[in-house]
Amino acid sequence: MTRMHNAPFAPVAAPALPGTWKLAAGRAITLRPAQKGLLRIAHGRVWVTREGPHAGPLNALGDCVLDVGDRLAVDAGQSIVIESLLHRQPAFFTWDPVLATVAAPVRFGDAVQPLQDLRSALQMAAGALVRLASGLARLAWQAMRPAPAVHASCSP
Repeated sequence: MTRMHNAPFAPVAAPALPGTWKLAAGRAITLRPAQKGLLRIAHGRVWVTREGPHAGPLNALGDCVLDVGDRLAVDAGQSIVIESLLHRQPAFFTWDPVLATVAAPVRFGDAVQPLQDLRSALQMAAGALVRLASGLARLAWQAMRPAPAVHASCSP
């Protein structure tokens, strides 16, 4: 669950932006997510300050400006402050937790069943080809044989 402080926002009731949170113009909030998540800007412009320590060039020092459509991944436990930058317009954003994916270990046994299925399919295909060839050979043999003579019977 994500804790939000200084909450000058509420779920938006406007039908144009369902499922978003509204951040009033000139206001700021602090997010402290309990799990990794994704902040997405639906409307407006925001200034985001990430909790430090920071390293790298000036752009990576913890502050960034996000516009409509921009996203920012936030790690669990990392605190961020979001401030609306447009003086007379609110900003709208969504917060979506990112589910952890667990990679399944690759095992040799996982390939055994598909190989058995393939072998079975090839055996059935081979049997079908043998039956097809046999049927075609009988058909050709019957076509090459002379037709049996029809004898007329005499009736008294």
